[in-house]
Amino acid sequence: MMVTREQLAFGVLADLSFGDPRWMPHPVVGVGKWAGLMERVWRGSQLPPRAAGVAAWICVVGMAVAVVALTPWLSIYWVYAFLAVRSLDEHALAVIGPLRRGDLAGARLAVGMIVGRDTADLDEAGVTRAVMETVAENLSDGVIAPLFWLVVAGPVGMAAYKAVNTLDSMWGYRNAKYGDFGWCAARMDDFANWFPARLTAGLIWLVALAWPGMSFLRSLKTTWRDADRQPSPNSGWPEAAAAGALGVRFGGVNRYRGVETVKEFLGEAVRPLTWQVYGGMRVLLYGALAIFVGVALVW
Repeated sequence: MMVTREQLAFGVLADLSFGDPRWMPHPVVGVGKWAGLMERVWRGSQLPPRAAGVAAWICVVGMAVAVVALTPWLSIYWVYAFLAVRSLDEHALAVIGPLRRGDLAGARLAVGMIVGRDTADLDEAGVTRAVMETVAENLSDGVIAPLFWLVVAGPVGMAAYKAVNTLDSMWGYRNAKYGDFGWCAARMDDFANWFPARLTAGLIWLVALAWPGMSFLRSLKTTWRDADRQPSPNSGWPEAAAAGALGVRFGGVNRYRGVETVKEFLGEAVRPLTWQVYGGMRVLLYGALAIFVGVALVW
């Protein structure tokens, strides 16, 4: 079941117009609840943890695919619901707004809703870096990757991707609880995002080439130099491309539940990392979307 130009166009327009469908349960929330049930079921089985994780992964992704495949008349809705452009921007603006007003406490609280790191002690630059890194990464995970799989395999492919990405966020941790059970979820998410992450970087390069004040060459250079410095095989690509395009530096010290983690630096601090920089990130977000959708509609 491939996507039509009309389904793609109207689905994207619905997301830009309305954001997340708050008037009814979000399908990704449904995926998460089904995943929680499957985790309990398969952890209670006699299978080894890694095999149990594979079985649970198949059940969750299979259910998402089946529901969408059996409801082709809802294709525009599925495109709309599985895309996260406007909501990503709205969540970021909920952080930038308090920063603009000088309300650092409010900005810390808002950014804590969208990142996993500790935010209580972040200064303005730390809050700004957190929201910018999140938007850059989710430009791939929440926008370009689902659209890529939509174009490749229709709404079913988009649903499968969103299930894969959700399971990674739930199970893809390298710790005692999920190291084996979440192995499949983490590896499949790496696979599903490998090409879209690099495609997102390429789209950022194109936006930087066309938009005054951004640097195509610096974005290209930063991506090739820094993208593979991150623990994830994929997240560094859109982050490095965005950092280079905007002339800022990402990475540094983060704390998660009090434990300090150091991420390699991405980019160079040509300009200070203040809330004003988010205007450029919005250009990258909507510009990358426009290029991808424009090409997909005329292909």
